[in-house]
Amino acid sequence: MTSNAQEWTLINECRKLFLTGFEVRARIGIHDFELNAPQRLIIGVELYIPLTLSTPSSDSIEEVVDYDFIRGVVLERIEQGHINLQESLVDDVLNKLLLHPGVKAAKVSSFKPDVYPDCAGVGVEVFRLKPAQ
Repeated sequence: MTSNAQEWTLINECRKLFLTGFEVRARIGIHDFELNAPQRLIIGVELYIPLTLSTPSSDSIEEVVDYDFIRGVVLERIEQGHINLQESLVDDVLNKLLLHPGVKAAKVSSFKPDVYPDCAGVGVEVFRLKPAQ
């Protein structure tokens, strides 16, 4: 499947569930000033859930992927301890999110707003489709 075909499938057949601007304090980084204390980290997550698995018929939370699941995965990873790289964090979170049977694809971003005084922040983002089963 080409990249455009994959994008069309996600747009046409999935519901996008997202968590934006999730501000947490995390022990992350390799610089001396980052090793001494937690710092602000802004997390973003997008999940793509097939409409067949995310269209409720009785308006019940059990019929959809719960936002608490997303927050829980992020917090669980941060609580495991120091992370050197944002790349490692987003990969860990993404891999855990893709284990959910309802998730077809996911995008995770991490943004450190306080690292450099002369820019809004530094970050990383990763997107992946669940391998076909």
